[in-house]
Amino acid sequence: MDRFDTMLAFTRVVELRSFTKAAVSLNLPKATVSAQVIALEKRLRVKLLNRTTRHVSVTPEGAGYYERAIRLLSELEETEAALSHAAMSPKGRLRVDVPSSVARRILAPALADFFNRYPEIDLEMGCSDRPVDLINEGIDCVIRGGPINDESLVARRLGDFRMITYAAPAYLAKHGTPKDLEELERHQVVSFFSSKTGKTYPFIYEQGEIQTPIQGRSRIAINDFDICAIAACSGIGLIQLPAFIANEYTKSGQLVPVLEGYMSEVVPVWMLYPPNRHLSAKVRAFAEWTAELFTKTEFGSEGST
Repeated sequence: MDRFDTMLAFTRVVELRSFTKAAVSLNLPKATVSAQVIALEKRLRVKLLNRTTRHVSVTPEGAGYYERAIRLLSELEETEAALSHAAMSPKGRLRVDVPSSVARRILAPALADFFNRYPEIDLEMGCSDRPVDLINEGIDCVIRGGPINDESLVARRLGDFRMITYAAPAYLAKHGTPKDLEELERHQVVSFFSSKTGKTYPFIYEQGEIQTPIQGRSRIAINDFDICAIAACSGIGLIQLPAFIANEYTKSGQLVPVLEGYMSEVVPVWMLYPPNRHLSAKVRAFAEWTAELFTKTEFGSEGST
């Protein structure tokens, strides 16, 4: 039995606190993962895990071994990538979670290109903006916009988008077009709230280093940008959206930009992954491919103004 395979099985059980979840993550039978950990304990002559029918926990000796094993696995991955060009032909199952709007408009239409480039990667893509426990859920990486709420994760900046203010022509015909931020404050708005924090976000405009938040008269708050856009198309209020979401509605005439002389905030987009899980070739490939896609769409701040 390969020593590095047993080491990987052990580290994944520690991270997920479950033999079943570790087996799913590694795409192996549970019995195989259990046998690998038992073999490792026998070889080391020390108990690494405490097991009950409902719970798995690491022993003090296991915790020390885990820290060393993570470093060794990381070094092995980097060495193999350097010697065998593994970064050019990554393989295995990749589990990611991305916002549904990004998946729908940017990633999904280009997936054929991804699989042409990386035919040995099997992709499992969750579409949400919910808080994700990467370790316990066995997810390799997530894409999220805005400030980083979990400083324990490693963050790679993929791009930026700028929020633009829009309204339905029917709304403007009935309520008029705001000429400045003071007028905007008196208008009805469709607000976005974060499923991660529960916070409802104001419209934010930037003048140099000064940010001006505008609350408006919020008629409704929604935690999905696509639903926000559809609601705004019905004429119930103004909205702030990334241009890559609003494009289909502006092309159809359902929404038009307003207050174009006022610059709204730039929102960074990040790829996040756990610090104790090295950036594998497949995660690196997904990150590079995604960053390339963002530069080709109206996703960046320059293309969205």
